[in-house]
Amino acid sequence: MQAQMGHWRFYDQEHPNWGLPKFMPDFIKKQKEGNYDLVSGTRYRGSGGVYGWDLRRKLISRGANFLTQTLLRPNASDLTGSFRLYKKEVLETLVEKCMSKGYVFQMEIIIRARQLKYTIGEVPISFVDRVYGESKLGGNEIVSFAKGLLLLFATT
Repeated sequence: MQAQMGHWRFYDQEHPNWGLPKFMPDFIKKQKEGNYDLVSGTRYRGSGGVYGWDLRRKLISRGANFLTQTLLRPNASDLTGSFRLYKKEVLETLVEKCMSKGYVFQMEIIIRARQLKYTIGEVPISFVDRVYGESKLGGNEIVSFAKGLLLLFATT
């Protein structure tokens, strides 16, 4: 889902209509407080959390974030989440710099933002699992994520 507001862009790459209206005011407030280049939703700080996930999915998400924190030191708590607010020009630059696709893209965009010295704010979000459809997270995505993580570790 994408929503435009002047030179701002809200994106939720995975879950159309999931949380945009509910969390939009918090993201805007956070951005104004610190004049951040991007504001990312986090399930892993403050009042953030996930609801409706099985243990496997929680372990994969936490594990991916832990590995990324350990190897890349991004100074952001939730690299696999996809609900974010970007300044338009920042998003355009980041998309040009990023090479990956899938879940790796969500991680890479934060790593590239830090590399380019963009400022990142975080807003706690509560993620409720989808009611319809299924997650695309499978073995191929996990392998792709691991390869992308190692590539970023080697090149950043």
